[in-house]
Amino acid sequence: MLNQLSLSLFIFLNCAMANSVALGNPNAPVKGTFQYNLGQQPTTLNALSSSDAYASTVQSYILESLGDKNIDTDTWEPALATSWEIAKDETTFTFTLRQGVKWHDGKPFTAEDVKFSFEAIMDKEDKWKTAHQKSYFENIAEVKILAPNKVQFVAKSKYFKNFDVAAGMAIVPKHLYENTSKENLRVLNKTLVGTGPYILADLQRGKSITLTKNKNWWGLSEDRNKGKNNFEKILMRFIKDPTIEVTRLEKGDIDFIGLNAEQFVKKADGPKWGKDVFKVQTQNKAPNGYGFIGWNLKNPMFESKKVRTALYHLINRDLMIEKFDYNMNVPATGPIYLQSEYADPTVKALAYDPQKALKLLKEDGWKPGPDNILEKKIGKELVKLSFTILEPNQDYVKYLTVFKEDAIKAGVEVKIKYIEWTTFIKLLDERNFEAVRLGWSGGTPDWDPKQIWHTDSYVGGGSNFIGYSNKAVDKLIDEARMTMDKTKRTTLLKKVYKLIADDVPYAFFFNNKYTFYAHTKRMKRLKDTYNFGIGTNYWWIQ
Repeated sequence: MLNQLSLSLFIFLNCAMANSVALGNPNAPVKGTFQYNLGQQPTTLNALSSSDAYASTVQSYILESLGDKNIDTDTWEPALATSWEIAKDETTFTFTLRQGVKWHDGKPFTAEDVKFSFEAIMDKEDKWKTAHQKSYFENIAEVKILAPNKVQFVAKSKYFKNFDVAAGMAIVPKHLYENTSKENLRVLNKTLVGTGPYILADLQRGKSITLTKNKNWWGLSEDRNKGKNNFEKILMRFIKDPTIEVTRLEKGDIDFIGLNAEQFVKKADGPKWGKDVFKVQTQNKAPNGYGFIGWNLKNPMFESKKVRTALYHLINRDLMIEKFDYNMNVPATGPIYLQSEYADPTVKALAYDPQKALKLLKEDGWKPGPDNILEKKIGKELVKLSFTILEPNQDYVKYLTVFKEDAIKAGVEVKIKYIEWTTFIKLLDERNFEAVRLGWSGGTPDWDPKQIWHTDSYVGGGSNFIGYSNKAVDKLIDEARMTMDKTKRTTLLKKVYKLIADDVPYAFFFNNKYTFYAHTKRMKRLKDTYNFGIGTNYWWIQ
């Protein structure tokens, strides 16, 4: 929490953190290639239009923002800004920019880049395809250049994340992104130029991305960065199959993988484990994501809450957790992980109950047809309760298969279609699906649901791709965003959580109890995890 000095016009935050304690090993050698499994090739590397976690991982090594979150304290520290001032009314934020920073192509970083990055995100014509970001930045009215080394973010009104939005905005080079021709945008899909500790060196389509250490990175002179970014190269492979992933780790083709519960218990086993490769079970305060089935609420089949609830009652999550997750996960109850302070503990997980599902479907007018598939007249059309779930992850098909086999017994026909990631994202953007199985990453500890759950986030490629709309939820989200008192905001967001869970727009799957990962013998680290992340940026090669 930022301290407010009531007698001054500005709150001045002294952010010269160069003397802060380094989180890494200051004596760690800088050498070698860190081989990492990204899992999928990003749909695009374009820093403005990309929306998947794969692109975000790559960009985290290359792009920077004005501030950087400390992985142990979750507080802001200087990055492209050396200090900042927050007005007493918390609606203006003035940043002093770091001098002498250069983009990877040698051009100087300037205040113009900061101003452009904001304006590109909020472009009314959406030339840069940034709809998924707009909800975060919509409360910022403008970015002013006050001096060659000073920019000011001016907010329209109070919003509890105004500072986070300003300090955390990824800065892109204006000289590369201002050209919105189709030809240049195609180039930006495959290239990435930043100011950060690593440079994009190579993209092998369908295979890997290689990053090389930026020898001119400004952070090398900061004491707090000693022991951070200790690899000469980072090789990111695109290995989708979890069994192959573990095998490649055992061979030494990759050095680190995040494990799911099944991999941890069953696959990370054998003569090499504990000798050449190691697995780790740990816990930290980082937000956890969750998987879900999202129903296209614009499809008349899913408009009824009774149908969505019935389908949820046909998903045997307890069996899935026992069979595939070895009781290492718990059923999710709503739109944020259970451990979050914003999750309403009174909301209980919907249980597997085929009889209750059939009762609800009967109440809603569904009756068995000649082939025993339930059907109902919707408008003038006789509709079968039959739909396709799009699945971008082959490993998750087994969970959906359990659902499919139970659903058919109740007269519901579930089809599963495994689909390549890029095509999957395109269909989401086009809203061209019946149901999808996907997952959201954990985000930040302070929850703002607008991007996914507000009615406004449906249009223009926003993340509310299922078309969820509840006026009461919209009102509470809008109120919570403007509530600076965290206790009051938590109360509001717990109501949001409860309302969304009650609407059953998703079938929420699981929340993780633990974080699992594995690494090769040559990878060294100070600790299993930091407070808000594992912290592979602080690892080194022996």
